Amino acid sequence: MVLFDEIEKAHPDVLNILLQILDDGEITDAHGRKVNFENTIIVMTSNAGSATKEGTVGFGRSVNEQDADRAMKALQQFLRPEFINRVDAVITFNRLSEENFHGIARIMLNELVGSLKEKGITFIYDDALVELLTKKSYSLTYGARNLRRTIQKELEDPMATKIIDSYEHPITQVKATVEDGAIRLYTL
Repeated sequence: MVLFDEIEKAHPDVLNILLQILDDGEITDAHGRKVNFENTIIVMTSNAGSATKEGTVGFGRSVNEQDADRAMKALQQFLRPEFINRVDAVITFNRLSEENFHGIARIMLNELVGSLKEKGITFIYDDALVELLTKKSYSLTYGARNLRRTIQKELEDPMATKIIDSYEHPITQVKATVEDGAIRLYTL
């Protein structure tokens, strides 16, 4: 499997080589060596069309259908037709909802639970923390990366400081909750 991330940023020469791979199933390097791609899955990602905000493109069409149309139109602006015709499928991912963010926040927090458990520290959090993290980081533009940054800056960094500062009396438990709209850490 070969991944080309954000294909819209690729240099035209790279796109030409990729077109040759898609067309012939192989490429030849400058030394005359052939590289076979016949049994290779090629995945290309793109953010094309994700920043475009347009009105409804027809009656009864969902936001996700409109996003798929915008993505395809954006791809056609920078990829030649012969390139697009060699792609087997274009898959458009749906926008992340606030509910998705809640789930992702829980996954990230549970990873933190596991990481701290390996260090002998019990980490407990409540639904209020999940709600606040979602509220502070929900963004259609930046996606879940924004959630990761928020958790790092507002939870992990202050928690790490508390753990480091407590070297004389090691912390065995951290509870994270929300008070007055801010994350509050309690330690034992």
